[in-house]
Amino acid sequence: IYTPFLFDSFIHVTKIVINVLQNYGFSLIHDTIFPIFFNFAVKIVKGMKYKIVHFHISVDSPEQLPIMRDLVDAAAGEAGFEAFEEAEDGCTGYIQERLFDKELLSEMLRDAEIPGCSVTFTVSDVPDQDWNAAWEKDGFDPIEIGDEMVIYDKAHTSEEKLARMVAPIKIGIEARNAFGTGTHETTRMMLQALHGPSLEGKRVLDRGCATGILSIAATKLGAREVVAYDIDDWSVENTRHNAQINGVDNIEVYEGDANILSHINGMFEVVMANINRNILLHDMDCFDQVLSVGGHLMISGFYEDDILPLMTKASVLGLSEVKRFHDGDWVAIVLVHNA
Repeated sequence: IYTPFLFDSFIHVTKIVINVLQNYGFSLIHDTIFPIFFNFAVKIVKGMKYKIVHFHISVDSPEQLPIMRDLVDAAAGEAGFEAFEEAEDGCTGYIQERLFDKELLSEMLRDAEIPGCSVTFTVSDVPDQDWNAAWEKDGFDPIEIGDEMVIYDKAHTSEEKLARMVAPIKIGIEARNAFGTGTHETTRMMLQALHGPSLEGKRVLDRGCATGILSIAATKLGAREVVAYDIDDWSVENTRHNAQINGVDNIEVYEGDANILSHINGMFEVVMANINRNILLHDMDCFDQVLSVGGHLMISGFYEDDILPLMTKASVLGLSEVKRFHDGDWVAIVLVHNA
C-alpha cells in the first residue's frame, strides 16, 4: 500500500543518512547510522563543558515520531552533537559548549522537517561538578599493569602500603574533576600498549590527557619529553598536579584541541589518544602530520564495531596495525606510521 507520508519520509531520511554515513560511519547504539557513541558517559566524567538540548517534536500521528527522532539525531549530528537519548516527546542531545551554534542547529532542523511535523528545542548547561567525588572520598584499590607498573590512589595510600607494592614503577594519582585513574578498561589497555615499543629517549604526544596518567607513565618508561593537551581546564591542572606529585618535570601541558599542534614544533615518535571514535576520526589527520615515520599511534576509547572506519582512515594515512587489545567490549589498537 502506497502511503505518501511514509514514502516521502523514507526518501528524506535516506538523503540525510547517506550524508551522515559519509562523515561518521556506523554508530554504536542499536546499529543506528548516526554519530552516537556509547562511551559518551566517559567524556562527561572527564569534566568537559557540555550543553544539553531537549528537542520537542510535534507530529500529526504517532508513526511519525520515531522517524522524526532519527531525522533530528542526524541533523543535530551534522551540527556537532555527539550523543542522544530518547525522550517521550522527542529526544535529548549533548554537544560540547564550544561547538554549539544555535543558528546552525536551527538551520539543520529546518532542513530535516517533514510535512505535518515540527521541532523546537530548549538549551541548558551540564552543571560543573566533581565527577570523582566517590574516588576522592573512598579512593580506589591499586591497579597492576603487568609486573612492571602499579597505579595507586595517592591520597589514600600510606607509606607502609606503598612499600609493600613490588612493581618497579609506581604512579600515584589524585583525581580532581578528571577521568583517568586507571580503573577504566581503555586506560588500562593504553597503559599496556605503552609497554610495547621502547619509549626510551622518545618524544610523546598525549591527546586528551585527563589526569595525566598516560603522560606520567610514558615518562616513567623512558620518554625524554611529553606534550599533553586537553580541552578541559580541570584536566590540564590535574595533569600538572599529578606530574608534580610523581616527581615528573618533562611534561608540557596545554589547554585546547588538535589545533594547538600547529603551534608546536617538531615531530613525535609516539602519539597516544584515548578519546572516542568520532574525535579519533576527526583528529587522525592532525596526528599523521606530527607522527614521525616509523612512529606509533596508540588509540582507544571505542568498540569492536568502530574498528572498520578507524582502520579505513588509518590505511589512507599510511598507518598499519601492529597490535590490538581487548578488555570487555572496549578495544585499543597500536598503529605504525609507514610513510
